[in-house]
Amino acid sequence: MSPNPVDTCSILLVDDIEENLIAFEAVLSPLHQHLVRARSGEQALKAMLRQEFAVVLLDVRMPGMDGFETAANIKRLDQTKHVPIILVTGTESGSDYAYRGYAIGAADFIAKPIDPWVLRTKVNVFLDLHRKNRQLAIRAGTGEADRLTDITERLEQIELLLRNRAEPDMAGFAERISEVERAVEALLPDGTGNGTGTG
Repeated sequence: MSPNPVDTCSILLVDDIEENLIAFEAVLSPLHQHLVRARSGEQALKAMLRQEFAVVLLDVRMPGMDGFETAANIKRLDQTKHVPIILVTGTESGSDYAYRGYAIGAADFIAKPIDPWVLRTKVNVFLDLHRKNRQLAIRAGTGEADRLTDITERLEQIELLLRNRAEPDMAGFAERISEVERAVEALLPDGTGNGTGTG
């Protein structure tokens, strides 16, 4: 069964090595989302200015503009600063990698060799957040800008809490996503999250 177009999101995969891009696509293809490749930081930035992405999977070690510099540039642009970034690091990465990544605004990390289940789970968290934001934006009229602002602020607070954790906790992740879901449902016109109010 093909996915609902409303539920389909774009994921940006950034790595200079073709084999890694193929591996990412193989792991993420069961999610049935639109996967876009970039072979450099420059290509990634151009892609992000052309279309909207739910999440970016970004390799740290690339020639030229590395993953940290690419992430910093993404976070500087108004159009892309809210897009979550998962940095992909090698097994030799130290704690300074995590510090640098969170300092520039990365939402999460994943180490090579990639565990397919962990990667899909992490990506799914950000896809769910993106879908909920998009659904709310579609349902919301022009008079509900304050509600959208409130939800955006809640999401930013949760992202900050997650970013400031030394060790990402998947159980905590799920709990915080549930908090966002409840907040979104409470802010919809009929308070149920099913969009059957006055819209």
